Amino acid sequence: MISLEQIYIFIFTFIRTTALLIMIPVIGERTVPLRVKGGLALLISLLVSPSVQMDMNNLRAGNEIFILTIALAGEIMIGIVIGLITKIIFAGVQYAGEMIGIQIGFSIVNVIDPVSSSQISIISEFQYLIALLVYLAIDAHHTFILTIVDSYRVVEPFGYHFSGPLMEHILMLSKELFVMAIKISAPIMAVLLFTNMALGVVARTVPQINVFIVGFPLQITVGLIVFGLTAPLFVMLVQRILSRLPIELSTLLRFMMKA
Repeated sequence: MISLEQIYIFIFTFIRTTALLIMIPVIGERTVPLRVKGGLALLISLLVSPSVQMDMNNLRAGNEIFILTIALAGEIMIGIVIGLITKIIFAGVQYAGEMIGIQIGFSIVNVIDPVSSSQISIISEFQYLIALLVYLAIDAHHTFILTIVDSYRVVEPFGYHFSGPLMEHILMLSKELFVMAIKISAPIMAVLLFTNMALGVVARTVPQINVFIVGFPLQITVGLIVFGLTAPLFVMLVQRILSRLPIELSTLLRFMMKA
């Protein structure tokens, strides 16, 4: 017979798993049907919940409905915070693509992103898709599924704690977004900067040449060539960043644990 404790444990596990799956790439995208997300969350919860322990005395310590609501909100926050890491990584990749697109001259060459339903640079979308393939190739999505199991070893139900170090670590990860974007776009932007300097020298020495007519296709050509040459470096950088996910996830879980 199923006890009340087992029902509570399953609900807590399902809420945390659902919040995490909604946040991570591929599975959490809008193009994935809700039935698929819900079915996967249900399956993972059924597999994980038997190994989860919960102290029922927390519910008897006061207003049961109020405590249960706060605890469920904590489970949602745990899933959101864990999935936030990939959001930051892929946002950095897209921001780098925006910077490259502006420098090349593709600032008005936009496409509709099916995930966010907004217009983004074609270079940004291309880099996002490449990063997504790297994410799947190194099985980074499996890391999050394993994190669901590990999270209950560190942060049990009713154990969520929003600490100062957790907030500082999230802000540090947000800072890394811009650092990563600069690292990705730096080679192309540097080459295009020297190209513009060369065009400026040509404009001063040979005034007969219309730099605007020559410079625009030249920037696109040079930018795309360097973009193709630096593609392996981009893949290596994304792979290196995604390989740090287990460490970052473990750090976040420790910061969410009550002292």
